[in-house]
Amino acid sequence: MILTNARIWSGPGTEVISGSIAIDGDLIAGSAGGEEIDLGGRLVTPALIDCHTHLVHGGQRAGEWAMRMAGADYEEIARAGGGIISTVAATRAASEDELLASALPRLDRLIADGVGTVEVKSGYGLNPDAELRMLRVARRLTELRPVTVKTSYLAAHAVPAEYRGRPGNYLDEVVLPTLTRAHAEGLVDAVDGFCEGIAFSVKEMAMVFDAARELGLPVKLHAEQLSHLGGAQLAARYGALSADHLEYATEDDARAMAGAGTVAVLLPGAFYALREIQAPPVAAFREHGVKMAVATDLNPGTSPVHSLLLAMNMACTLFGLTADEAMAGATSHAATALGLQDRGRIAPGLRADLAIWDADDPAHLIYRLGLSPLHLRIIGGRPC
Repeated sequence: MILTNARIWSGPGTEVISGSIAIDGDLIAGSAGGEEIDLGGRLVTPALIDCHTHLVHGGQRAGEWAMRMAGADYEEIARAGGGIISTVAATRAASEDELLASALPRLDRLIADGVGTVEVKSGYGLNPDAELRMLRVARRLTELRPVTVKTSYLAAHAVPAEYRGRPGNYLDEVVLPTLTRAHAEGLVDAVDGFCEGIAFSVKEMAMVFDAARELGLPVKLHAEQLSHLGGAQLAARYGALSADHLEYATEDDARAMAGAGTVAVLLPGAFYALREIQAPPVAAFREHGVKMAVATDLNPGTSPVHSLLLAMNMACTLFGLTADEAMAGATSHAATALGLQDRGRIAPGLRADLAIWDADDPAHLIYRLGLSPLHLRIIGGRPC
């Protein structure tokens, strides 16, 4: 097909131009014949990419939110048995079909924002059966919706109650052997972890990354969210696809990440929900040429954000990104954060994942709150 009469934003650093887009099969083509579709001057961008979500989980944490509004902080809630651990119980109790049924409406909300690729993490099971169940559900999502799902194994998310005070035993007995099983089943695209005082140390995460390296899997890391433990430097040393959160990252961290090609994934939803006051060092990332992605961090507790467009607005309002940086962060740079080189821009030879909007400028997509101007997605060359 040929999309005519379009206003095209093709990727970072480009201006909106009037023109046409040729699609041949599932790819963008230099030229093609076939049906012409007049877009009536609508804006066309790459389909958006949400590169950090915890979309598959059981239960909800509205009560925890109410506690936080009453003055409890993240660490207090976690140490009292709330936070991640409270979701673990609900996730362990849910069947695969129940997890799938609860995940689909969340995915549909992202799709309504023009998302064509979404990353989904495990990490709310914290035992072999539940972790594998979460990953299987994530794989099933692509059977039911026209979207690409990339999975991240996040069993190193928290220490479950049965291993409290024994993180090393949990890594040895659950995290590492379950990673081997998940990889053998083809359930893992990347390995993630939470490097923080309430989770795992740099040394402990290095053990997980070594295991990932032996299996040929790329790594990612929740790093420097609540304190500065050295997670960003660890991610850089292992050539991680991304380091995520990064509120307490430093200029030295930015320099190391730039040298490693590690993407900084900014998660303003968690910053907002936790009422943090220290923002990621965006100026340092700019200065050293670190690519910045933007994602929802969709999860039931610390970022119950179900709109990537809203996360992009937050990244601009709270972190000072420009509209062009936010667009790059949810397209090209988000693709890099997932190790995907075939999407995130509009160019011949790339995958034909496009979003068509009732708008004439990318800023129009970001500045409104609660309204998606999506007209149509084209995923793998097919309108949907």
